[in-house]
Amino acid sequence: MEIVKEKEAETTEECETARKKARKARQLFEKVKADRYKRFQECFEPVAQKIDEIYKQLSRNESAQAFLGADNMEEPYLEGIAYNCVAPGKRFRPMDNLSGGEKTVAALALLFAMHARNPSPFFVLDEIDAALDNTNIGKVASFISERARLDMQLVVISLKEEFYNKADGLVGIYPQPANCTVSGVLTLDLTTFKQSHLDSSAVD
Repeated sequence: MEIVKEKEAETTEECETARKKARKARQLFEKVKADRYKRFQECFEPVAQKIDEIYKQLSRNESAQAFLGADNMEEPYLEGIAYNCVAPGKRFRPMDNLSGGEKTVAALALLFAMHARNPSPFFVLDEIDAALDNTNIGKVASFISERARLDMQLVVISLKEEFYNKADGLVGIYPQPANCTVSGVLTLDLTTFKQSHLDSSAVD
């Protein structure tokens, strides 16, 4: 009988120790979960709030709309983020059904919204105008030109005049005639031409 009592006391103690460990682990888990949610929201909320404003600016139209939403509101970091845009003058369509140009504008809105939350020193944008029509090229180029004078530095690779005529400088790359494995570089500072134009306008 004494052995049974000792075994019962030992089991009770082990059970209580296990309960304490489980309680401590649960508290630690809840703390990590809360911290993870807080960190996620600190990034997600500013981007979600900014993206509609930037999409409107890129589209040059107040009827344009952009939305970011978490698939799992309780633990948003566990599942996907839904991103949808309504192009100016059009009805809502899933992102997969947007045209190439509309997807480009939507992607740029997301990029610049993330930049507003956590600014990068500079951007390199490689032929982002490839899928844009002339109207949207002008809108995107104007937006980038305006922001470059405020809070961004950008290197834009483009073959379209609508884009590079708004630049402050041009860099041209070409193959050396005698050696196709070596490239030559040409640069042109456009700010001097813009200043000359302003000076001549002031004189007139």
